[in-house]
Amino acid sequence: MTTAEPVRLGVQVFGGRDSRETQRALRFFKERRVPIHLVDVAAKPPSAGELRRFSQRLGTAALVDRDGRRFRDLGLAHYRLDERELFERLLDDPALLRLPLVRYGDLISVGAEETTWRAWLQPPRPKEVQR
Repeated sequence: MTTAEPVRLGVQVFGGRDSRETQRALRFFKERRVPIHLVDVAAKPPSAGELRRFSQRLGTAALVDRDGRRFRDLGLAHYRLDERELFERLLDDPALLRLPLVRYGDLISVGAEETTWRAWLQPPRPKEVQR
C-alpha cells in the first residue's frame, strides 16, 4: 500500500513577463515548489469574472497601479471615477492593473505581498484542546 502525498494547490498569477513584481512572485513560489500558472495580462487579459473576484474582495481601487506610467499618461489622477467606471477602465486597459494579481484557492492578493504568501503556505496549526 502506498501513501499518497497531499495534493498541493497551485497559484494562479496574473502578471506581465516584464513586470518586476510579477517576477518576484514567480520566484517566491518557484523557490517553495508551488505549482504556478502564469497568465500574461498583455497577451490574455483577465476575464470580467476573474477581475470581479479580486474587486469584490479587495475593492476596485486596490487593483489600480496609481504609480504606473499608463495611469499618469491617461491623466486618471484628475478624474473622479466611481467603482463601476474604474472597473470598466481596468477591463478595457489591463496596463492599469497593479501586478501581480495572485490567487491561491480562495485566497487572493494584489502586488508583491510576500508576507501574505508566506502565511498562505504555512501548515494549519492543530486546534488547542480546551479543558
